[in-house]
Amino acid sequence: MTAPRIRITYCTQCQWLLRAAWMAQELLSTFGTDLGEVALVPGTGGVYLIEVDDTLVWDRARDGGFPDPKTLKQRVRDVIAPDRDLGHADRPRDPRTGRAATGLPDETS
Repeated sequence: MTAPRIRITYCTQCQWLLRAAWMAQELLSTFGTDLGEVALVPGTGGVYLIEVDDTLVWDRARDGGFPDPKTLKQRVRDVIAPDRDLGHADRPRDPRTGRAATGLPDETS
């Protein structure tokens, strides 16, 4: 199994490189060698997307702005290692399942 790859696509016109680099640093600090890579991909038109392999975990347009580090780490964790405890940055588990709720939109709706 190959390590997950994270892609952060940011708008160069909007000057969001520093924001993208900050999120990349936060993810690398938390997940370290559990990640295969974190790539910064320049884009235009107000784009700000964060993908783990082929799973979109954050879209500025869909999710209403930018993620805070805690939320982003939780969403990435929910894709790459759902049972991993993030310590103080973690949220309570779903009482119905005992697992961490994904924080991603419900795919059944």
